[in-house]
Amino acid sequence: MAARSMSMASIRTLLRRPCLLTGRAVNQIPSALNHSNPRACHSSAADNSNKLETGLQYNKENWAPAYPERFPELAHGQKPQILWIGCSDSRCPETSLLGLNPGDVFVHRNIANIVHEADLSSSCVIDFAVGVLKVNHIVLCGHTACGGVNAALGNSKLGILDTWLLPLRKLRQENLEALQALEPAHAIVKLAELNVLDGISKLKEKGVVIDAIEQRGLKVHGVIYDVASGLLRDVGGGEESQGAVKARLAAFKIA
Repeated sequence: MAARSMSMASIRTLLRRPCLLTGRAVNQIPSALNHSNPRACHSSAADNSNKLETGLQYNKENWAPAYPERFPELAHGQKPQILWIGCSDSRCPETSLLGLNPGDVFVHRNIANIVHEADLSSSCVIDFAVGVLKVNHIVLCGHTACGGVNAALGNSKLGILDTWLLPLRKLRQENLEALQALEPAHAIVKLAELNVLDGISKLKEKGVVIDAIEQRGLKVHGVIYDVASGLLRDVGGGEESQGAVKARLAAFKIA
């Protein structure tokens, strides 16, 4: 599947607004205040085996004091421009990898970033983010070396995870020949891409998303995060033919 490289700077252009902390563009934030740079702001804790204890200490002594004016503002509400739907994997911290600040990204994460039509948790998040917070962008992010995707490519019994991974197994079934022709690591990436594209289709079938696209130009994006390089890349899925749009609206738009 062809995919375009997307750096952090490219993703940041989705916002098209200055950093809320400093009033400057994101890439102009001083490194001491940019919490996307852990080496600049948290190096002492990184070498300590008790990361919870050192993290709590860092929060009090370094992180919170870096935003003296921002937190009182956040106490009165939030106005994020992005809804990020990603994997629960600890290697994929959305706000950090985008170089953004508290209040910028509304987040839902689950195993393998799967969009289930009947999942109440993700449905509530999507409805609130799109219908109430009025986000301008939905980003569905998969990633390389995903354990959930790898599990769906295997045939071991996993208990409750088997039910959760059913959409991935169906995608595996539909693309079995292509996936079997790939090396294992490449198959994981391919299925992760297919999962993102499938999720985008499901998102655009939701009534609140349909209305927001029509009424105020909500954009839906699909990306893959490479955990080995730290880079995001676009996998498409946002563009549709007029015929596809017409068919989708005829089937899913509810007056």
